[in-house]
Amino acid sequence: MDLSSLQPLVWDNKVRKGYNTTDVPLEFCMLQEKVAAAITAWRKGEERLGEELADVVLYVTSIAEMSGLDMGREVAVKVEKNAARPD
Repeated sequence: MDLSSLQPLVWDNKVRKGYNTTDVPLEFCMLQEKVAAAITAWRKGEERLGEELADVVLYVTSIAEMSGLDMGREVAVKVEKNAARPD
């Protein structure tokens, strides 16, 4: 699944379930919590690492939606920019 397709699905789920859709600073705090959980899972060699990383992606796409950004487009632009950098 690409990020541009994922973003509206994540957003619709948040709206349907009554999750935060307006407080960007809160969403960044929740993202930080998910990143910390992913680090812990990786450090402990836990099988839930993939699930925790997926949560990170979901929070990032939510923040992008709250900020009026298309995360798929933003990532594509950044990948091209990185590829054009000299070694």
